[in-house]
Amino acid sequence: MSASMAIEETIGLLGGKIALITGTGGGLGRVAAQTFAREGALVIGCDINASANGDTVALVRRAGGDMTGIAPVDLTDPDQARRLIDEAVAVYGGLDIVYNNAAVQRFGPMPTFSIDDWRATIAGELDIPFFVSKYAWPHLVRRGGGVILNIASIAGMIGGETPPMVGHAAAKGGVIAMTRQFALEGAPHGIRAVALSPGPFLTPASDRDLGDDQAMRDAITDKTLLKRFGRPDELVELAAFLASDRAAYITGANYAVDGGASAW
Repeated sequence: MSASMAIEETIGLLGGKIALITGTGGGLGRVAAQTFAREGALVIGCDINASANGDTVALVRRAGGDMTGIAPVDLTDPDQARRLIDEAVAVYGGLDIVYNNAAVQRFGPMPTFSIDDWRATIAGELDIPFFVSKYAWPHLVRRGGGVILNIASIAGMIGGETPPMVGHAAAKGGVIAMTRQFALEGAPHGIRAVALSPGPFLTPASDRDLGDDQAMRDAITDKTLLKRFGRPDELVELAAFLASDRAAYITGANYAVDGGASAW
């Protein structure tokens, strides 16, 4: 084992890096905060739900991690997004990683998907990562580079019947395209940008929304090759690697983490 790998095992993949993770009140965002902190990152987490975000902070600290919470914050409001970045930078003196996890979406078929549903979904899934990245960008440049991780979706890659998702598909397709552009514009500044496109994952929110509708659950998992929902750690462990220096040659890419749903 090399000396550098031995040190990395001691301090974690992300030792000393400052990571802003949005939407850490639960689900994938909570697991991301726990995982990044376990890997040595100094985590700033935010959510619109202050109580839930506080619970995540408590969980991380109880496990020996370092996390600061900023909540409530509505990231569809550019002024609140800008203030978030200002406050986040002040906590540890900069930013190395921006993990755009937070999203708000609505589902429905094309004929009945309202204009309000459309605008809310575009704001909740495309505006949020743009606003956060826009205001974080100069701070990443000032640090000599960094990483932007954008949570997209296989909905941005393939069509989906269950649930119908015209707004979600359009917004997440935009996130994937925006990530490529971030990578192109960020490269001269040492900024890498990578998208992760999850397929069906079972989180507390999705479990609540699906309820006891077994037919819908089966329709969703039947599209995967592995015939099951993903576990949050199965996405977040990849995110931690991509945010680390081990992934220094990876940028502009989109990783489908979907149990094979986009393979056929």
